[in-house]
Amino acid sequence: MENLEELLKKDDISNSELQTLLKAREEGKIKFTLIDIREQFEYDDAHIKGVDELLPTSRFQEWAPKLLQRKDENIIIYCRTGNRTGQVQAILAQNGLKVPHLTHGILDYGGELVR
Repeated sequence: MENLEELLKKDDISNSELQTLLKAREEGKIKFTLIDIREQFEYDDAHIKGVDELLPTSRFQEWAPKLLQRKDENIIIYCRTGNRTGQVQAILAQNGLKVPHLTHGILDYGGELVR
């Protein structure tokens, strides 16, 4: 198993890696913020248990500058399929913030969901 800190440095986090990280965070072994970038209605339908923030992509211009100031924080983003997070990830990286994303989004997530 990879070192937990190393997982947070990757670009793409798999379903099982996110589950490992969430369990480790619950046990106090690591700190990170899990951000859902889908829209409110999608979040209300179902979201990953343990999500910390909802920052809808439709309001990216509003929240991106604030997120860019959080360079010292470990952040993971996810969306429905990984498409939106891939785009957001690229823009954030161009501005100096490296954040990993859940590779295939919530559709591929096998962990616990809140409905």
